[in-house]
Amino acid sequence: MKVLLLVTCLLAVLAAAPGGARADAPGPAVWPLDPRPEVVARFDPPGSPWGAGHRGVDLLGRPGQEVRAALPGTVTFAGTLAGRGVVVVDHGRTRTTYEPVAAAVGVGTTVPAAGVIGHLQSGLSHCFPRTCLHWGLIAGERYLDPLSLLGVAPVRLLPLVVPLVLMPWGGPAGMPFAVVPR
Repeated sequence: MKVLLLVTCLLAVLAAAPGGARADAPGPAVWPLDPRPEVVARFDPPGSPWGAGHRGVDLLGRPGQEVRAALPGTVTFAGTLAGRGVVVVDHGRTRTTYEPVAAAVGVGTTVPAAGVIGHLQSGLSHCFPRTCLHWGLIAGERYLDPLSLLGVAPVRLLPLVVPLVLMPWGGPAGMPFAVVPR
């Protein structure tokens, strides 16, 4: 009976554990390049806000290819940063970034999911000589894996930490105490 109680408590704790982080996206997301592109560089979040890392994913494309909004939203930036065309689309709790892109939309434009926001520029991507779209996802100031919007982000398992309590009423096999999840 006590073992059953222990197992039941453990299952209750596991069921109540928060799930993996996701990017509360409004509606279904689409790939920003069509057809579905090859991912040539994956998301590698920095250890600190100013640390090294890859704050998005690089998608293999071709010069002049249409770049589409992954989610519906409002364009909050469409211009040049550090010599590259950049488009930022706000989705409420998150925003997506696209570069290097020659913008076909202006600030304030409302775009649907899959709406064309610009065209992929060549020679300006950091995967030169290939042409790649750098696609980012940000919630507040926190970078997230944009592939999570599509359900294709790699799974990152975190350790399960279950607080345990010693119970003085005895445990299995005649132990003088039982360890149960808190």
